[in-house]
Amino acid sequence: MADPDNLPVINNTDDGRFEIRIGDDVAYAEYRLLKTGILFPHTEVPPAFEGQGVGSKLVRAGLDYAREHGQAVMPVCPFFASYIKRHAEYQDLLHPDYRKSLGLD
Repeated sequence: MADPDNLPVINNTDDGRFEIRIGDDVAYAEYRLLKTGILFPHTEVPPAFEGQGVGSKLVRAGLDYAREHGQAVMPVCPFFASYIKRHAEYQDLLHPDYRKSLGLD
């Protein structure tokens, strides 16, 4: 596989997801824009590409999008929640209702 850092992330606004295409496979992080922020319900990475940084790149793209657009983040997806818990530089984006569930309050 190519280096994940060189794989482009596409914001597929029609389907509400950030995507990385790898050959015929698609890794994606779904999102929903709500009045109260951006909710991330699910992330999917094809098994052949797990553990290679593809999911983390999708999460960073989603969180960077949230920051650029002033959106509070609601990480329903366990992968998103875990990533935010481990990366303090993104914790300021958390919607207040989600801080306690991540053990940050």
